[in-house]
Amino acid sequence: MPGRDRNVHRPGCPAALPRGILLHVPRRYPFLDHPGPLAFAHRGGAAEGRENTMAAFERAVDLGYTYLETDAHATADGVLLAFHDHTLDRVTDRHGRVAALPYREVRRARIGGVEQIPLLEDVLGSWPDVRVNIDVKESPAIVPLAEAVRRTAAHDRVCLTSFSDVRLARARMAMGRPVCSALGPRGVARLRAAAALGSGYGRLLGGLARQGVPCAQVPVGFRGMRVTTRALVRTAHALGMQVHVWTVDDPRQMEHLLDLGVDGIMTDNISGLRDVLAARGQWHPRRPAAHA
Repeated sequence: MPGRDRNVHRPGCPAALPRGILLHVPRRYPFLDHPGPLAFAHRGGAAEGRENTMAAFERAVDLGYTYLETDAHATADGVLLAFHDHTLDRVTDRHGRVAALPYREVRRARIGGVEQIPLLEDVLGSWPDVRVNIDVKESPAIVPLAEAVRRTAAHDRVCLTSFSDVRLARARMAMGRPVCSALGPRGVARLRAAAALGSGYGRLLGGLARQGVPCAQVPVGFRGMRVTTRALVRTAHALGMQVHVWTVDDPRQMEHLLDLGVDGIMTDNISGLRDVLAARGQWHPRRPAAHA
């Protein structure tokens, strides 16, 4: 409902779980400690500027965003980038696979012909109060990512995600201490199945509960099928998990998802999401730390 803030750490009603399934409330992660729905600037807000650039991230932060979303790739010599694609071709003035090129070549690429590809460590270090959702795109990025998180003391300010369960598990282990992370593809599939099966989903829920993962990050739909449904949101909440939806740019769709009770929205339309949340009394702009 408009104007209502939800306690993002409060688990759903245990009565929503089938008999015999114990509610496992994931540990509290500072990354998720924020009032109201979380607003993520997807790649810094790709609809309003060149994606995954320091200029885009800075604009989102200046608009009041506490949460940035980006991606982790490593060059052939282990330099960690905030960059989405496997190749330079789509968004820069150069070509080639990032993982096959040394940084001395990648650093010459310009996004939109103008902006240099940022180091992910620079994104983490530029705003010590900002939280960063990181999609680990390839395995060679894992060790450099763990080192960047350690050097910037960002363990409590990052959330890890990936489209590979194996890569995600390795990234969690490499961090050296617990960090927030989302369900991998298998976990999301089990959550969807549990939501769809209704009373027959006890075994699926038991497996999800034992993972103790604090959030599910899902699309609105996939291959013509609706993914983010009221049933999925309720099932996740019953397990103490948040639901973050990507990538939503239409304000009407944002409204609908917020009415379903989702806990976060990732968007390229950062002005639009800010305006929707503000109209509902749910916009909580960034308040920089005293030392930032």
